[in-house]
Amino acid sequence: MESADNLRYLLEVTRSGSPHDAARRLGVDRTTVTRRIASLERACGERLFDRSSGAWQLTDAGRRMLPHAEAIDAAVVSAFQDSDRHQGLRGHVRIVASDGFGAYLLTPGLLPLTDAHPDLEVAVVTATTHGVLTMRDFDLAITLEQPSPHAGVVRPLADYELGLYASSGYLGAHAEVRSLGDLASHVVIWYVEALLDVAPLRFLDGLLPGIRARVQTTNITGHHHAVRAGLGIAPLPTYIGDADSSLTRVLPTEFAVTRHYWEVVPREISRQARVRALRDFLDNLVLTHPQLRPPTQQSVTRK
Repeated sequence: MESADNLRYLLEVTRSGSPHDAARRLGVDRTTVTRRIASLERACGERLFDRSSGAWQLTDAGRRMLPHAEAIDAAVVSAFQDSDRHQGLRGHVRIVASDGFGAYLLTPGLLPLTDAHPDLEVAVVTATTHGVLTMRDFDLAITLEQPSPHAGVVRPLADYELGLYASSGYLGAHAEVRSLGDLASHVVIWYVEALLDVAPLRFLDGLLPGIRARVQTTNITGHHHAVRAGLGIAPLPTYIGDADSSLTRVLPTEFAVTRHYWEVVPREISRQARVRALRDFLDNLVLTHPQLRPPTQQSVTRK
């Protein structure tokens, strides 16, 4: 009978993308990893990884086996965490988040979590893309789009607002902005339209018809730095724009866009102590941040 421990090797190669990196994480040599994977493949009679590219990619058979490996890993982690709960959490957690939330809210706000659990390693992966939940290796994800219930345990996390911002230098050197129509004569900064596949952020044409972004970049940090540098005017979350004393909000009553953050946890680990700790931490982050609001009824019932 095939050892369930070999599934741990499948899981680590999936997470890391190579036997070398998996070996480092497991504390063994590369040969041990490849031997364990080969043993699994012999047992199931199918290739589990495509080795033709630089990174090892799961085959269809590997993808079918992956949930079983995740379930076993979750059960083992949960057992140790429950027995050691009084000592604090240990091991590692991975959080996937949109660029803005991850870089400006989550990472700077981690101190209460790391102080409470000094043996816990936290990895934050940021991406503002439609397919972010296709990354299987996460303990909790924060998205701008409402995830499908099939993605895991889903709940609304927070509402936030976007406003228009510009540097004082830019505003002093250009014509006054008195209405949204005046933006046609200004440099607007936004995402690269052809690469923007997140529906809640595809609002520029609807709110500013006929106005195209002359400066485009693929993440919110680029927008922020472009505005600070005096390149133009950009929609920014108020948790970025209001926190930057070098920026001025433009047309605050005419342009105020509310968007929502959603939280999703893989169903098989939703009861683990590390996940409960992450959710408690995020709830406190939302409640204590001046520019975040608990989800409104509209976001709770949104389909």
